[in-house]
Amino acid sequence: MNPQDRIDAVAALSGLAFSKLHATGNDFVVFAAPAGERDVTAAQVAALCDRHLGLGGDGLIRAIRSESLAEGRAALAADPGAEWFMDYRNGDGSIAEMCGNGVRAFAHFLLLEGLAEMPAEGLRIGTRAGVKVVRRSGDGYSVDMGPWEFIHPERAEADAMDSLVTTAGLSVPRPSLSVSMGNPHTVVALPDVAELAAADLHTLPAVEPLPPNGINVEYVVPSEPLVVDRVAAIDMRVHERGVGETLSCGTGICAAVVAVRHWAGPAGRDAAAWAVAVPGGVCGVRFVQAPDGAEHVVLSGPAVRVATGVLGA
Repeated sequence: MNPQDRIDAVAALSGLAFSKLHATGNDFVVFAAPAGERDVTAAQVAALCDRHLGLGGDGLIRAIRSESLAEGRAALAADPGAEWFMDYRNGDGSIAEMCGNGVRAFAHFLLLEGLAEMPAEGLRIGTRAGVKVVRRSGDGYSVDMGPWEFIHPERAEADAMDSLVTTAGLSVPRPSLSVSMGNPHTVVALPDVAELAAADLHTLPAVEPLPPNGINVEYVVPSEPLVVDRVAAIDMRVHERGVGETLSCGTGICAAVVAVRHWAGPAGRDAAAWAVAVPGGVCGVRFVQAPDGAEHVVLSGPAVRVATGVLGA
């Protein structure tokens, strides 16, 4: 899209009421269309998320009642309490399965707009990666992100690595471990924060083998020692599929913790909680057992609304 096309795409949405929110610097344009009365094209999403010609954002979220679109009706069939569906698009306009920071921002938007209340048992949100339960936690929200799984379980168990990642700014390709949080991630361990800072994440990393729909890439440096008073700490940067480097990635934070815990062995399993420092702040992660015996990942962190407005007003 050339600049004029982006300007025209934003102008075509004149009158759209929106909010701008972020969760540890992962920022989103959010608007409500409860009955699906307003949609946006991929080109309009990319234009709105343009930081020079639009509002700017890592992604766009449409708040729509689950009954008003097919994916939402599937969420309702799984959980009748999931009244609202998070219709999430990456900054390039592509559809994404899930966004952990986006879920917190979405829940915050619903509450601020009076579209939902926070039940004692948590607010149930439909997503393309299943229903997520959001609860208040400290100065923000916690989200049960559901179960995790290794994308290549045999390689993960045998070698603790399954892919090779070539990154601009780093001298040699690095092995990585791939984790699904409803969307795909591969995690690269680096020896120190100097290498973490040297990685050029504005350039698309080359991942081999590359999944058909692409993959998010996380770079992590575990603290030394990793665990203090049963809290483990890591530093992380991320290149998000369809976006580029972002200040935070909720599902990526969860995937990074899964990978580092696996690499750390008993020391990692001894941690009761994890603190993950990303350029946009710090998020918490812990693991819980679901009633069906599966291990779920719970992500916690802040969500902030920074602006509201009407396009073209």
